[in-house]
Amino acid sequence: MNTPLLNVDRLTKHFPLSAGILNREIPVVRAVEDVSFSVSAGETLCIVGESGCGKSTVARLLMRLAEPTSGRVLIEGTDIAGLRKGSLRTWRRRMQMVFQDPYSSLNPRLTAEKIITEPVENFERLSRRQRKALAADLLRKVGMSPQMMDRLPSELSGGQRQRLGIARALALQPSLLIADEAVSALDVSVQAQILNLLLDLQKQMGIALIFISHDLGVVEHIGHRVAVMYLGRIVELAHCEALFAKPVHPYTEALIAAAPIPDPTRVRLEAPVEGEVPSPINPPKGCAFHPRCPLAVERCRIDVPPLVAMADGRVVACHVRAPATEALATTRTPEGTAAQTHG
Repeated sequence: MNTPLLNVDRLTKHFPLSAGILNREIPVVRAVEDVSFSVSAGETLCIVGESGCGKSTVARLLMRLAEPTSGRVLIEGTDIAGLRKGSLRTWRRRMQMVFQDPYSSLNPRLTAEKIITEPVENFERLSRRQRKALAADLLRKVGMSPQMMDRLPSELSGGQRQRLGIARALALQPSLLIADEAVSALDVSVQAQILNLLLDLQKQMGIALIFISHDLGVVEHIGHRVAVMYLGRIVELAHCEALFAKPVHPYTEALIAAAPIPDPTRVRLEAPVEGEVPSPINPPKGCAFHPRCPLAVERCRIDVPPLVAMADGRVVACHVRAPATEALATTRTPEGTAAQTHG
C-alpha cells in the first residue's frame, strides 16, 4: 500500500455568529466536524452529500483558504494547518484547486497566457519566451490550441474556460488537485470531456485528486473511493464499486436511491427519507441523521455513532448497520487514517 500523500485528521471548522450583548454564549455554525480521511498519489477521493453538508468547506480548509478550528492537514507528514504564511508559501505549489464556476474564477482582464503563467511568476521569474512556451504546453495538455493564449475568458466557451482553469492549476505541477464541483456548471457533453481530461492527466502526472460533487453518476465514473458527508461529518467511506453496489449507511442508501437511473431495467433502491436537513447551528443530539432515518433507535438519539471499520474495508458511522463491538479510542481504517470514535 502506498504511503498517503494527504492525511486529514479530525478536521473541524466552526463559524461563530454575531451575538447580542446579553448573550453569554456565541452560537456557531458547525460546518465541518471531526473529519478524517487520506488520499494517495494517483488516487481519486470523491466527497459527496447534499448542499450545505460541508464539502466545499473541507476543500477550503485543505487549501488553507479558511483556518480550521481544530484538526490537522498533513501533506507528506507536514501539518500545513499549523503553518504560518511564510512557511505555507513553499507548500502552495503542491496543492491547487479547480473552482466550480468557470465564469467567475478567471480574471476577465487577463489573457489565457497570463492566467496560466501568473501562478508560476509568483514563485520564479520567466522570460517572455518561457511564458509563451509554458502556456502553449499546458493549453495542449488540456486539449486547447496554443493559438487561444491571447484570448480573454469572455472569448471562450464554458468548457474552454474550465479547461483553462485546469491548465492554471497544473502550471505549478501540484501533487494534489482539488476539484470543487468542477463540472456542475457545464453541459453534459462538456462534463464528459472535462472528466476524461482529469482522468488522463491523473494517469500522466500521478496527481492525487479530491473531487467534490453532488452528482453520483459523475462520482461513479471518476472515483476510486467515496466519502459521504452529512451535516459536517463523514458517515460512510468506501471503495467506489462497493459503495454503489451495496451502501450501508441509511443516508448513503437515500442518496443513491434519489439519483436518476438511465437504465429502465435496473431496479431502484427503496430508501425514502422525509424531512429537512437540520440546522448546523443547532444539530440534533446523537446521530445527526436520526430525525430523518427510518431505522433510528433510541441510542441514535443519544450517542454520536463512531466510524467503525467493516470487513469489506469501508468505514461507517451507524449504530444500527455498523454497531461498534467494543469501545476504542480510535478505529484504524485500511487506508491508515485514524478515525475518531465516540463510543
